[in-house]
Parts: sequence; structure tokens; C-alpha cells
Amino acid sequence: MKLEVINSPFSEEQVKQLNEVLANLTSQQKIWLTGYLSATASLQGIEAQKEISFNTAPVASSPTAVKQITILYASQTGTAQGLAKKYGEQLRNLGFEVSVSSMNDFKTNALKKLDHLLIVASTHGEGDPPDNAIAFHSFLYGKRAPKLEHVKYAVLALGDSSYEYFCKTGKDFDEQLEKLGAKRIVERIDCDLDFDEPAAKWFELVKEKLKEDGAVQELYKEEAAPTVAAPTTEYSRKNPFHAEILEKINLNGRGSNKETIHLEISLENSGLSYEPGDSLAIYPTNNENLVASLISALGFEEQAKINVGDISLSLKEALTDLLEITVLSKPLMEKIAQFTTNKEFQELLLNKEALKQFIHGRDLLDVVEAFGPFSWDPQSFVNLLRKLPARQYSISSSQSAYPDEVHVTIGAVRYEVDNRQRLGVCSTYVADQLEIGDKIRVYVQHNPNFKLPEDDKPIIMIGPGTGVAPFRSFIQEREERGAQGKSWLFFGDQHFVTDFLYQTEWQGWLKNGVLTKLDVAFSRDRDEKVYVQHKMQEHAAEIYEWLEQGAVVYVCGDKDNMADDVQNTLLDIISQQGNKSQQEAQEYLENLQKQKRYQRDVY
Repeated sequence: MKLEVINSPFSEEQVKQLNEVLANLTSQQKIWLTGYLSATASLQGIEAQKEISFNTAPVASSPTAVKQITILYASQTGTAQGLAKKYGEQLRNLGFEVSVSSMNDFKTNALKKLDHLLIVASTHGEGDPPDNAIAFHSFLYGKRAPKLEHVKYAVLALGDSSYEYFCKTGKDFDEQLEKLGAKRIVERIDCDLDFDEPAAKWFELVKEKLKEDGAVQELYKEEAAPTVAAPTTEYSRKNPFHAEILEKINLNGRGSNKETIHLEISLENSGLSYEPGDSLAIYPTNNENLVASLISALGFEEQAKINVGDISLSLKEALTDLLEITVLSKPLMEKIAQFTTNKEFQELLLNKEALKQFIHGRDLLDVVEAFGPFSWDPQSFVNLLRKLPARQYSISSSQSAYPDEVHVTIGAVRYEVDNRQRLGVCSTYVADQLEIGDKIRVYVQHNPNFKLPEDDKPIIMIGPGTGVAPFRSFIQEREERGAQGKSWLFFGDQHFVTDFLYQTEWQGWLKNGVLTKLDVAFSRDRDEKVYVQHKMQEHAAEIYEWLEQGAVVYVCGDKDNMADDVQNTLLDIISQQGNKSQQEAQEYLENLQKQKRYQRDVY
């Protein structure tokens, strides 16, 4: 059919040109042009559709949403949350009605009303749910959990295979929803740290199932032509920014047992932005001596050619720059078992406690030396290994105070097992190999679950050791904003003289009033060890008073010991000072979590 512009506001010459163009357009191009003109007219506030008439029938029908999709996320650092929001937006673009929510914010009585439920769940530490999923997890396993025969669901699990209980939170939700009668629409996929490909595969399967369920009409019968945009560089986990080191300082004094590196990094021309509470991820390289020892123990040549994905390179390059060699896990050990008949190795795999004890603090070199030889060649060996992940560190600066910089605070990890020194991959890469002027690969990991409140709200910050890092960014930000809310820092370390990180800065902020109160605990300066939780107990009445005034409590640092001790102390303070039972104190703390007034960044 010939398409002509008629009865239009165009000049005779313009009509001629338009008719020539329109006569040569494909159907797909006409659809694209229609959308382009509509969007342009909308932006300019012009009702162009009333003034321009095309002598043709409409090419598209409006989407008709039939099903409501609920996406819940269990997220500690923001990764699961980011995926959930991205998937929600993509489903909306397909015409679905979508609700995306943190498990903490979701009203559990609404479960009975759900139609389709998608869960994106990370696992925290050794199989624990993230803080924002604890209450929902408990509800699903409790007596009040409803029957969910009417619900269709799918679960995407995120985790780290170096932990024993890999993806346990996602597995828990998947299994419990099934027990409650819900119908699984696609199989759960468990993602390791390199989650992009498996997560995308899961979502494609979900979309297909939802379409099969007759959820929407398609927007167009033909796919609209993509809009051509100017290329932009977006730095991310898959495309890190090569950032220059501006400053490197050891914060510990001479004679300290510790080495804590303060690193200042340029973000100039990166376009990267961050907020207090976010993390900076750094891609390290493996220690060259460890790589050389491993290749030697394997009996391979350093320059042997292998492939990692689509990349062809030498074995030495792969083990130095791309692959994880310092972390052992049960899944990795089970893969290794295919290449040996060593009886001791096979017995080790069958003994859960012995295996757990062996892999703790050891690496691949230990396995090769203790149980070799193995029947692998260089390629089959590297096929067993996962990619070397970036390590994340709490950002210790405010971008308002340092617009083109980001600061991190990194404690060097060094320890000894079996008379061989072990080195933290990234921390000693920073401490031993990097100097001012060097460049490192970085990206920002946003953490929406660890954020400052309004400027007039009081905050209590508990961060021993390098856990103090984000609170330096909090106070810098509050100083820049001129925030009026009270602030209280609890800091602890080993020795006052050598380990008081950022001492002069805290004292300066105390003096000018940006920091209201500071309490410190140095565990090795007296016979009786004193930690931050002891200092909290000393000020129990005032802490409870701040809580009643609306204070937000932040905890950052070691998950296994400090974080639990601090939480138990908080519960005791709430119980004692508020005249509450332990159950009531627990409910009080859970309510603080729901109000985002108890936030943790623990690892």
C-alpha cells in the first residue's frame, strides 16, 4: 500500500520529501518512526498526533496486563536488590504489572493474595539469610505460614561457593515454598560470584513461562528498531575502571601487629559515583611466588597455552590474573576428586568435619602437594577453577568532600598454616605490590541497605578495626551537609598508641561538633580485655535514650564474633533499660530493622 502525507501543515516541498521517504520504508522502520515522533512530541509538549495524519491503520495495540508479578529480594550488599529491580523494570516494559520489594518491607499477610512470586535471594556468610530477609524467612518456616497452592513461583539464588552452605537462603525459600503448596514455574538456579550468565538464563526462562501463562499482549507484532545512541562507557563489574593511586599510607604505628592501608584513588573522568555506605570493589592479581610454586608442583610449563572462556593465554597469565587459586571449597574438592584415585583424598571428602578443617586457610598448592599426582593436563586443571573475583571494601570517603576521589581502608591479611605464610589475595596485593601512580581495576558496589538517614536524625556507629571505614565517610558527608543530628562512634582495636585509626580526624570532628560522642576500647592495653560491646554496656542508659529519640544504629566489621556480640549487647540494653522481656527486646530490634534503624555491613 502506498503511504502519503495529506492534509498536513507541511510545505509542498516538505510533503514531496516525506512521501519519497515513506515510500521506501519497511514496516519495521515505520514502527520505529512512529514511536520516535510520538516520544519527541511528548517531550516538547506538542500534540503532534492531532496535526499529522498518516493514511494508514495503527501498527500497535496497547499492552493488556492480566497478571500481577511480585518480586521479593533478600539482599545484604545490594546485588540481589539490583537484579530484582532490573528484572522488574524489564517485565514492566513487556506489559506486566510488577511490584518489587525488600522482604523486610513486604507484608506477609499479602502472600495469600499473590499470583506469581519471583524471589532473588543472596546468602550471607555461612548459610544465613541477609538482614532484610530474616523475619520473612522465619515467617515462612513458622506455624503462621499460609498454604500457597494458588502461587506460581521461581527462585534465583546468589552465593559464594567458597562457603560450605552455598546459596542456602535461596534453597531454603525454594524448598519451603514448594512445601507450602506453591507451584515452581522454572527450576532454581544457584549462582556463584560470576553470576551474570546464569542469572540472565534464569530470567529468560521466567519470561518465557510468564508469556506462556497468557500474561500480556505483545506491544508490537514486529520488533521496533533500536534507537541509535552515542556510545558511552559505563564502568562496572564486567568493565572495571583503571584508576590511579594518589596516596598510600600505613595507618598503624611502628610496633603494631597490624598493617592497615589507607588508599586514595582517583575517579577522574570515570563517571563513577558513590554514596556513604557503598563499597569499592578491587580486582587483584595472585601472588607471583604462589603461582610459580603451584605450576612447579603441578609439573606444568608456565607458558603452556590454555583457554579461559574465549581468551587464549599462557597458564602463568591465567593463574596470575584470571583464576582463583587461594580458596578451597567442597564443590572444588569434589571436582578435583575426578582426577585422582588417592585413597586419603577420597576419605577426606567423605569426612565432613575433617574436610572443613582441611580447607580452612589452605589453598590449591596444599592439595597438589599433599595428594598428587593428578591425571589432569593444564586445560582440564584450569577448567576446574572459577574466575578470580573482585574483593569489596567499605568506602571511607564522601564524594561530596572528595569529588574526584574514593578512599578505602584495607587491613593486610597474613597468617601461617603448616609452616607456610599465607597472604590475603587483595589486601597483600595492595600492601606489597602497589605504589602511588600505579593503576588498579575498580568498580563501585552500591549498598542501599547501609545508608545515612535524614540530617536531623541521631546515629550510633559501631565499627572496630577497619569496620570504622564507612563511618569516616558518614561523618565527612554530614560535615559537608551541615547535618544537625547527633552522632556517636564506638571504635576498638588492639593498642591506643599504634592502632587508633584516623585518630586526629575523629578528634577534630569532636572538637567542631560534627561528631557528638566518641568511645574507644583498646583490648591489649590492659590485663582485662575490653571490646566495643563493653563500652556500649557502660553507656546502656544513654544508648537506650538515643534509641527512643529515633537514633539509627550501624554496625560494620567482623560477622562471626564482633557483630553477634554487639547484637546481643543491644538486646540486653533494650531489655534492661526498656524493662522488656527477651522476646519483647527481640521484637523491638526487629522493628528497628524494619524501620531501617538497625543496619549492618558485616563480613
